[in-house]
Amino acid sequence: MEKPYILHLFTPAPQASPFDVNMAYDAGYDAVATYAGVPASGVAALTQDAIFSRGPKGVRRTGIFIGGREVDVALDMFDAARKAMVPPFEVSVFADPSGAFTTAAAVVAAVEKHLARHHGGATLSGRKVLVLGGTGPVGLVAAALAAQEGAQVELASHSNLARAESAAALVADRYGLKVKPVLAIGQALQTLVAGAEVVIAAAKAGAEVLSAQTLASAAALLVAADVNAVPPAGIAGVGVMDDGVPLAAAASGKAVGIGALAVGNIKYQCEKGLFEAMRTAEKARYIDFRDAFAAAREIARAR
Repeated sequence: MEKPYILHLFTPAPQASPFDVNMAYDAGYDAVATYAGVPASGVAALTQDAIFSRGPKGVRRTGIFIGGREVDVALDMFDAARKAMVPPFEVSVFADPSGAFTTAAAVVAAVEKHLARHHGGATLSGRKVLVLGGTGPVGLVAAALAAQEGAQVELASHSNLARAESAAALVADRYGLKVKPVLAIGQALQTLVAGAEVVIAAAKAGAEVLSAQTLASAAALLVAADVNAVPPAGIAGVGVMDDGVPLAAAASGKAVGIGALAVGNIKYQCEKGLFEAMRTAEKARYIDFRDAFAAAREIARAR
């Protein structure tokens, strides 16, 4: 009898995310075991318990998922799991804290698609990108992905500059990518929006971070993307289902909007597809935000 497909879900949070558990089952895992309150220092022992208990055939039907909320903690856990492998006892590992990797990948891939579709084949390279809510996990990773593609990225905090500086330092230290920390309050926000070609709103759910009044100063705006599905919208005038719909409030007259459910559809397909790829892989795979972006790009371009 074939051994079942088992996913071990490690999270430093008090509980595992039901979203990730559902996704893993939908992707074909027979069982999902969750481990909450796991520190990075505890990952190696859990990983080796998982790999040594099943033998070479069972190892191919075993996976590890890293959840949580903090990007740097999840990456530390990801690295710890990888270092704990003892080939041929080696399993695939997928990190997606708070869904940040797949959500950020989805929103940047969607922006890239609509730049090309609506603006003469334009890419992110050289574009001025403003990430609102950039200190959260989705915003931070979206900023890193846009910078990776050659954009001039401004990573914004709505509370204090120190938070933006800390997030920008993490992007530089972890990925070797440069983003500019900025404070997006009052007149400063209006000035930032006036110069942005792309705006990604990744602030907390239910918070409008870009009003119609501020959009009236967006003279260079080409694409605005919102990941907030909870009313009110993060960007005024962007509907949750919008997928390249003209954004009338923007002063540029050229902007299109991308809503949270349009982003979410790509994110859902991306996460499910990565779980399936991990489950069916003949050799161990290590999946982080870069792999998520490659998958999201393919999905976005096919839509």
